[in-house]
Amino acid sequence: MSIQIIDGADGVSITPNDSLAEWRQQHHEFLAAATSDNTRRTYRSAIRHFLTWGGVLPADESSVLRYLLAYSHALNPRTLALRLTALSQWHIQQSFPDPAATPTVRKTLLGIQRKNGLPAKKAKALPVEDLALIVMALREQGTLKALRDNALLQISYFGAYRRSEVVRLQITHLTWEPEGVLITLPRSKTDQKGEGITKAIPFGEQVCCPPSALRDWCQAAEITSGPIFRSINKWGQLGSEAIHEASLNGILAAAATLAGLPYVPQLSSHSLRRGLATSAYRAGARFQDIKRQGGWQHDGTVSGYIEEAGRFDENAAGHLLRRPK
Repeated sequence: MSIQIIDGADGVSITPNDSLAEWRQQHHEFLAAATSDNTRRTYRSAIRHFLTWGGVLPADESSVLRYLLAYSHALNPRTLALRLTALSQWHIQQSFPDPAATPTVRKTLLGIQRKNGLPAKKAKALPVEDLALIVMALREQGTLKALRDNALLQISYFGAYRRSEVVRLQITHLTWEPEGVLITLPRSKTDQKGEGITKAIPFGEQVCCPPSALRDWCQAAEITSGPIFRSINKWGQLGSEAIHEASLNGILAAAATLAGLPYVPQLSSHSLRRGLATSAYRAGARFQDIKRQGGWQHDGTVSGYIEEAGRFDENAAGHLLRRPK
């Protein structure tokens, strides 16, 4: 693509010499880059659901209302709200009037939320003490998969990574230091502009030691380039592609079962991020340090985790029940 820059009295103008089709293609790519892959997949799934139900695009207010009523009892109101957002975005991007933003549609959704809304199910935070039990159980396995799972879970936990982030880690993202490992992720959910987020994970002095687990895995699997956490088939053969982010839930559940944890159904990949926040707070970590390690943008998110960690320690009833006689 060739660009001609012309300096003028009113500033700088750019004259493209390429064809209109190429210009449109580049513009489309930039628009696509403005939305994360996860959000794009979620919106596409929502649009497919609307079309499968019998909706047509562009839609009108009547069809959106009938769609809401059809799923008012079958779907969580939060799911319905997300699907309305997807419909809105489709119409806005295609320059059609937005039927999901009318006062009647919004008031109907609000009524569904008030009548059918349920508390959001939150993954249980994994205490660092229970992570240590998982680490010990995996060490006893002595398999290549156990080495991978040990490194994956420890890096996810102490790096407070989202599952979409940890599966994208590459060897080139690692910088080894005497104190531990620096991991620079070029892009994340809270860094859509690609400025990069670097997290320091120090060597451990107890059961858990994420840099050592990571190094042991890379050496055993002879990974010197490309994705760090790769697929392993049922015969123990290492693949060349990164594991899918959805597999992290199953890996954690299997490892927690192996360790004998009694609350496996309450665990998900988010239990690792929540666990880092709550356990670090109990260990005396500062608010800003917790926020930085997790890459959280909003103080309220971190405050929620801290409040969860102190439910019994910072408890008004507890002061009365534990007071000296």
